[in-house]
Amino acid sequence: MYITITPQKLGKNYSQSAADFVGYLEKENEAKTEEKMEHFFNQYHDGIPANEVVREIDINTAKLKKTEPKFYSITVSPSKYELNKLQNNSEDLKKYTRELMKDYVRSFNREINGRPVNIDDLKYYAKIEHKRTYKGTDWQVKENQPYATKILNLKNEIRNIERGHIQGRIDRKKEQIAQLEKQVPHQQNGKRIVQGMPKAGNQSHIHIIVSRKDASNSFSLSPGSKYKASEVTMNGKLVKRGFNRDQFFENAEKTFDKTFGYQRNFVHTYKGRKEFIKDPKAYFTSLNKLPTPERVLAFKMIKETGFSVPSIPTNKAQLALKIFKGLRKGVDIARKSSSIEI
Repeated sequence: MYITITPQKLGKNYSQSAADFVGYLEKENEAKTEEKMEHFFNQYHDGIPANEVVREIDINTAKLKKTEPKFYSITVSPSKYELNKLQNNSEDLKKYTRELMKDYVRSFNREINGRPVNIDDLKYYAKIEHKRTYKGTDWQVKENQPYATKILNLKNEIRNIERGHIQGRIDRKKEQIAQLEKQVPHQQNGKRIVQGMPKAGNQSHIHIIVSRKDASNSFSLSPGSKYKASEVTMNGKLVKRGFNRDQFFENAEKTFDKTFGYQRNFVHTYKGRKEFIKDPKAYFTSLNKLPTPERVLAFKMIKETGFSVPSIPTNKAQLALKIFKGLRKGVDIARKSSSIEI
């Protein structure tokens, strides 16, 4: 489960309207029949029109400055293992979203009129998407890039030969291109993986737009608060503040596991990712202590993330060293995937 929370920002200022973001989320509905479209929903209603989402988010920004986020985007990306536990992707993910947002609101150390904030204080809209495309930051695209550069150079040379700008054999250049296409490390359905290519398999995920202000447009609820859950005295009154990020991520996993009866592997836990970032040695020790079937699955999951894990080590020390080197290459990815992006 990978969850990110980001404010929508353009340059130095934050987006003043949700229109562009909502329009982006509507892209999958293009050329679809009505019964196949995915519509926005919130805690209590389905089938919410896009223009209503824009209107409700845009009017809920009282006293917010241009330098403050008007809304946050929460992206929830279940792993293929988690998705395999679902019976109906759309309906199950919608059910999970509504439980997840209860975890989200409980992570605020805030009170409204003397009571803890609750789900009815949130103004949010969510949408399920089923497609993803490869980005330039994906490890498959990055590892394919040296081959892509050589192929592009060869194609440019062919064009220059055809135009008479340089001498050379076009057939030889085409043979070199064909050879490079076979050697490229990452392919999908026999084709080189490139930026913009749709990803194969089940890619269902959730996009949530949540207003910075509460439903009454009176109180600020910022998951990007620099304060952890704490209390401070202001004007002689004790004020609660902050957002408990660790609590939110941990409860998000527990809620999914409880809702769908999912047995989570250590590699796919928030606790495991945090341990990996802070102390790779402790992380490896934890992996080694797993029961054999779970440990085998853990290393399979690590490989799928893009880490290079040797399959035939000569001894445990060598295995540990090689794994550490592979894991360290993915620290930035892990950190990005396991923390709120602000």
